[in-house]
Amino acid sequence: MLSLSVSSANEDALLSAPQNISIISTNMKHFLTWSPVTIQGETVRYSVEFQGEYEREYANESWIPICECSLITATVCNITEDISATVSYNLRVRADIGTRRSEWGTLKGFFNRITTYLTPPLMKIIADGYHLLVELEDMGPAFQFCVLYWKKGQEKHVTKMVKEISSTLHLDTMEAGTDYCVKAQTYVEAINRSSNFSQMQCVRAQGNSQLSFLFPQCRHTQAGHPSSSALFFLLPPNVSCLVCNKIFQYSCCPIVVLPDTLVIFLICLLLLGGWVLSTRSLGSCGRQDRRNSSGGQVEERQTSLPV
Repeated sequence: MLSLSVSSANEDALLSAPQNISIISTNMKHFLTWSPVTIQGETVRYSVEFQGEYEREYANESWIPICECSLITATVCNITEDISATVSYNLRVRADIGTRRSEWGTLKGFFNRITTYLTPPLMKIIADGYHLLVELEDMGPAFQFCVLYWKKGQEKHVTKMVKEISSTLHLDTMEAGTDYCVKAQTYVEAINRSSNFSQMQCVRAQGNSQLSFLFPQCRHTQAGHPSSSALFFLLPPNVSCLVCNKIFQYSCCPIVVLPDTLVIFLICLLLLGGWVLSTRSLGSCGRQDRRNSSGGQVEERQTSLPV
């Protein structure tokens, strides 16, 4: 009976508390890790609890279990959802085998999410015609981005704050033959901290003709097929003025990148309108000639043409 009691006490003593407890925190994602407790032939499970500022000061230093990390076999626990305020937290881990439990192993010092390591966003810049575009990594709703761009060789920088990542961001309309450079950093308002800037990336707008500037999205698609800029010269003067007005309006105040097909469709539509107007003018002249030749007794017939 005595030997059994001594054996049971030795087994309990072998279940030590988890050691080397630490936190890995990057981009507001926090993970608690620890070294495994190894017992030969046994499956060790772990439970994690946290204590925030409120629990320490107003709730008798109580601890709150993390449900997702209760009796788990892994030696890592995602505590991101539980670290919900920018205050100091304490965390602890316990090992379990059946009904046997170790002492709590506690994190040395406190953890505050303000110490999280912030990385610059993944970024891709694009020169689409004369449009300077940037694609940024979506890092979650807590993240904003500070984007800097400038003409290479000039000190003047333009800054844009991006609060939501929904699509490709239009930064500016570029000058022909000029290099533009872009870099970005992440910003988290909840902790009022920013990352370092990303590596600078540069692109150059292709082409240098004034006509290409007027039609920044117009390019040859296949050999022998004229671009929409060539169709510009086929327009009547009154219609070409309308085209110029639309193009300058878009160039000065771009909202989204105008697709090639939309530009060609617009020009074809205006060409059709010019043809209809010309047809009506010719028809009007013919009717006037007939009235003059017959003493003005010719009946005028209205014909509706589709516009």
